[in-house]
Amino acid sequence: MSTLESFKSLSRAMFLGFRRDRGALFFTVLFPLMFLVIFGGVFGHQSTSKVKVQEIGRVPILDQAMADKSADLGKTMKLTRTSDRHDALHKVTKGDADAAVEQQGNRLVVHYSAADQVKSGTVQGLMNSIVQGANQAATGKPPAYQVASQQVEDDSLKAIQFFTPSLLGWALASAGVFGASQTLVTWRTKGILRRLQLSPAPIPTVFAARVAVSLAVALVQFALFVAVAQLPFFGLKLGHYWWMAVPMVMSGVLAFLAIGMVIGAWAKTQETAQAVTQLVVLPMAFLGGSFFPLDASPTWMRTLAYIFPLRYLNTGMLNVMGRGLGPMSALPQMGILLGFAVVGGLVAMRLFRWDSA
Repeated sequence: MSTLESFKSLSRAMFLGFRRDRGALFFTVLFPLMFLVIFGGVFGHQSTSKVKVQEIGRVPILDQAMADKSADLGKTMKLTRTSDRHDALHKVTKGDADAAVEQQGNRLVVHYSAADQVKSGTVQGLMNSIVQGANQAATGKPPAYQVASQQVEDDSLKAIQFFTPSLLGWALASAGVFGASQTLVTWRTKGILRRLQLSPAPIPTVFAARVAVSLAVALVQFALFVAVAQLPFFGLKLGHYWWMAVPMVMSGVLAFLAIGMVIGAWAKTQETAQAVTQLVVLPMAFLGGSFFPLDASPTWMRTLAYIFPLRYLNTGMLNVMGRGLGPMSALPQMGILLGFAVVGGLVAMRLFRWDSA
């Protein structure tokens, strides 16, 4: 039998085995989809409220930006004009306003409260963007550094735009890590690896078939999530470059499979593999931004999140599916995910053993 025929036969056998395993089908496909339906139904039509800004006196830079219809600042910011500086600052202190803005010559002064770091960060990002635009209009030259207005765009996203890629990322991570670790440990403890070693099919072909089945299942998950989220009740609006999420998904699956292979190569029993997998997947889901946006999290948590590959998958998919960014926005995340896959694969090879002894 040729290598290609062996690959096809093994892939078909593994896929049929997966399809017959009702538990695997439920926890891989239906269980994550239930979360999408619940989160999407409860929060799917909500969006972050506008930031409330007090304009003290006349602020020409801010007035000009608000008058620019192409900027759509009115969708993100509610502006109230006042001449009473003391009252405006008092409202910020009490939390009745998110910020107070005044202009002193060429300087835009933003008064905010540290009590709500999310809203204050949003206001500061808005004002930085406005000042940057004013500078560019005055000089005709692009500034040396660009203030990212992405934070404002993120805050105005509908919740379903966030939930779909983030919950899909969690589903892919769980299926990839659990599937690879449990498969490898089961094959070793039941002696299947030794029998495969003696079979005519080359070992690389066996593992390639396992990877192919995982990728196929992941693409089915992707299609189901998008199809459900696009129902009128949920209202997901895909960006123009949503198709870039497909290679993002494949890159993420390879990274998660590699992590699962490391756990499966190291663990001696199924119980150990399950425990370690839970210790990896659950923190990765929370720190990867699968259940809530990380914008409101402490700095140390946002920094720690970049250790986990799920953070890059969620960010990349959100960029192309929800934020409408171009394909180039996903390439860095894809590169990092593939790097995780290569490093994890090399570590798994070092730890690999044929039997439990």
